[in-house]
Amino acid sequence: MRIEHDMLGTLRIEDDVYYGIHTLRALQNFPISLVPIHQEFVDAMVIVKKAAAITNQRIGSLSHEVASAVISACDDILSGMLRDQFVVDSLQGGAGTSANMNVNEVIANRAIEHLGGQKGEYHLVHPLDHVNLHQSTNDVFPTAVRITAIRMLKEVSEQFAKLQTALQQKEEEFATIVKVGRTEMQDAVPVTLGQEFGAYAQAVARDRWRLYKVEERLRQVNIGGTAIGTGINAPRDYVFAMIDHLRELTGIGLARAESMIDATQNCDVFAEVSGLLKAAAVSLSKIATDLRLLSSGPRAGFGEITLPAVQAGSSIMPGKVNPVICEAVNQVAFQVMADDLTITLASQAGQLELNAFYPLIAKSLFDMLDLLRNTLPLFTHRCVEGIQANRSVCEEQVANSFILVTALTGYIGYEQAAQVAVTCQASGQTVREVVLARGLLTKEQLDIILRPQRLTAPDRQVGKGKGL
Repeated sequence: MRIEHDMLGTLRIEDDVYYGIHTLRALQNFPISLVPIHQEFVDAMVIVKKAAAITNQRIGSLSHEVASAVISACDDILSGMLRDQFVVDSLQGGAGTSANMNVNEVIANRAIEHLGGQKGEYHLVHPLDHVNLHQSTNDVFPTAVRITAIRMLKEVSEQFAKLQTALQQKEEEFATIVKVGRTEMQDAVPVTLGQEFGAYAQAVARDRWRLYKVEERLRQVNIGGTAIGTGINAPRDYVFAMIDHLRELTGIGLARAESMIDATQNCDVFAEVSGLLKAAAVSLSKIATDLRLLSSGPRAGFGEITLPAVQAGSSIMPGKVNPVICEAVNQVAFQVMADDLTITLASQAGQLELNAFYPLIAKSLFDMLDLLRNTLPLFTHRCVEGIQANRSVCEEQVANSFILVTALTGYIGYEQAAQVAVTCQASGQTVREVVLARGLLTKEQLDIILRPQRLTAPDRQVGKGKGL
């Protein structure tokens, strides 16, 4: 055991751990979610610390020896070492101070080892005087959140692109399959199955583009603003050099925020990002719900498509297969929507120069991105790519429905078409049978009017007798 002290007193720390007294107090204070800070977020904070060490050495604020040890410690962590040492809870008071201190202490103790010392010998490398030099939790934490979000958003956007491609492939594959289009869950007008999937692809394309573009707002960081954005205790040379080094280390086009005070106290950009993720979740949930409906049955439902069978559906009903991937997508979408509300509430709840609820914003945002990043490939590869169309079912439903009567209104008038529909509904006859029986149109005219491409695409020739 080693003894460490802070302004509140002393605590005994296990010899084998790399964190120190500030982290231990956080463990005692915040056993809340039991989910530690996100590892990719840890990496982002470590990158900020590495950039700070490089910058502070170049401006003469850190000796070469200390800076090199800190940089080496950062590289060790980024390579995968010491992952189990970042232990503070994702939900914590203090606007992220505990997370920042955890990172400072682990880096410091690893750097001490590089200098040949023992953990806790902070005269060699101090968590605050050296690792946290010219920084504050209030500029490190938000900057790391933005870096993490940008990286995760890129992956999510790529997964949306793959889903879009899969939907477009189905659009082409199902282009000639005419089916019943429905509004308010009632038979409406003909549509092709391909057109339905094309609409899904278009919705996903919009979501993908929105998420791609929002990165621009996340690139503006407040590093160098320190406590409230005024830059107290941070030399001017440090502020500008930090951005350059962060760009180099992350490969992201980061920029210094025009107003560091604004970027420190306001979290609306995260509400914007979460709002776009929510919008994407809305699209995904709509698509998943539609696929569940279209595949319902298989004998007593719509049965227009068949989803890939990925697991047995029941412990009591043999042969039952459920749309479990779609159900999982729905549940993820609901959770993403809930996280968006959480971020909205936390973002508006900041007071004056700082938002104390940054940890909740960060956790909720990373949860949203993780859920989408993990779920989208499943939806694409284990569901959409394997969907099969039941052409005969679609054709039979179109033939048995009186939706075709809508296509006749331009030729026989609304009143006559309505009477045909009423007769079809009462007698069970098809539209074709009723129209021919009443002598309203000839068989040859019906063949032209009811061609699939004419039923599902705009026709400039529609009008009584036109185009026949």
